Amino acid sequence: MKKKGLAAVALATLMVGTMLTGCGGGKESKDSKGSVYYLNFKPEADAQWQELAEIYTEETGVPVNVVTAASGQYETTLKSEMGKKESPTMFQVNGPVGLASWKDYCEDLTGSAILDELSMEDFALKDGDKVAGVGYVIESYGIIYNKELLSKAGYTEKDIQSFADLKKVAEDITKRSDELGFSAFTSAGMDGSSDWRFKTHLANLPIYYEYKDDGISDTDAIKGTYLDNYRNIWDLYINNSTAKPGQLSTKTGDDAVAEFTTGKAVFYQNGTWAYSDVSSLGDENLGMLPIYIGAEGEENQGLCTGSENYWCVNAKASEEDKKATLDFMNWCVTNETALKAMCGSAKAMPSGADGMGFVIPFKKNLDSDNLLVNIANQYVADGKTPVSWNFTTMPSEQWKNDLGSALTTYAADQTDANWEKVEKAFVDNWAKEKAATK
Repeated sequence: MKKKGLAAVALATLMVGTMLTGCGGGKESKDSKGSVYYLNFKPEADAQWQELAEIYTEETGVPVNVVTAASGQYETTLKSEMGKKESPTMFQVNGPVGLASWKDYCEDLTGSAILDELSMEDFALKDGDKVAGVGYVIESYGIIYNKELLSKAGYTEKDIQSFADLKKVAEDITKRSDELGFSAFTSAGMDGSSDWRFKTHLANLPIYYEYKDDGISDTDAIKGTYLDNYRNIWDLYINNSTAKPGQLSTKTGDDAVAEFTTGKAVFYQNGTWAYSDVSSLGDENLGMLPIYIGAEGEENQGLCTGSENYWCVNAKASEEDKKATLDFMNWCVTNETALKAMCGSAKAMPSGADGMGFVIPFKKNLDSDNLLVNIANQYVADGKTPVSWNFTTMPSEQWKNDLGSALTTYAADQTDANWEKVEKAFVDNWAKEKAATK
């Protein structure tokens, strides 16, 4: 994860905090008659959470059940599980929009020990005066690149400081791909395991710059000021990659990882959480660029840094289960073994497995051995401004899905008429879906 000092700097520009000291995790939990049911959002961290649950139960005698939702299915799974008698006592919302759907299920965490452990107040998710959730991981994303391949193509990171630079390099690699033996970008897969990278994370960029221009942090009616820029970066991805644009509907996240780690592409859009997937290339061959879209001032832009991961406690659970859940939550961010599991990367688990590699917004956050995290910190240390995560204000999953469908249609047939469908999905559906939440 990030080094403590730099993490604080990186995150102070963006985020949240105030958390807990009391609970003492294990000791208090021994007196609890309750149990914990955690519905985990991150499939890539399932094994680590299962191991931590076993360790906690061994230490405290408190049963902890971890269920992990399939990729892209968290909201659907949460709705299903909340309808059951044994519903999750600990779950996740992705920010203000997710909270709007679940606020009646969120226990007020005001006065809880975990709030005393937060390093920044911005990571306390508020519903009026009520603290409805706490952010538990800070992440960054951008364009991960293979230094060795970029060098073979005749370039270095210093040659890419803007969208114009990225376009020049990518298109040159495409022209010489037969000679070089690799493509510019990995496939921009639009199946459920991969499409979030583009309908959510890439779409954050035009939202960020529009909000920045207008001095706002949310809106009921997005204008689409930067949708031409969105089209330009999407065109660059899909027309300079390992796959033909018409194949993207069937391409997966695993395909992109395989293409990158086997040296078939230079660039791969993803985040710090993907370090374990790409670390086989060796730290000496890995770098990470901001996602440039041609916006004014982007030369001073850093990586996209923020959180859409907020823990909530089920207000409808029994008092015993709520107490047990708060104890477990606090243990996760104060106990040495749990901290290593959450913040560590290579072989950080007691079993010898890799850790989750998180940067956590808590006072006991550990130094990181995740190269991508440290790259994100270095951008901040160099004076670059992190791009905030504004996709948490996207109005609904339906909005994202409609945008993803329109992007896929456009990729297969890149006409102005099909791009107008993307614009309609972005702008018109935003207003419609926002109105539906009122």
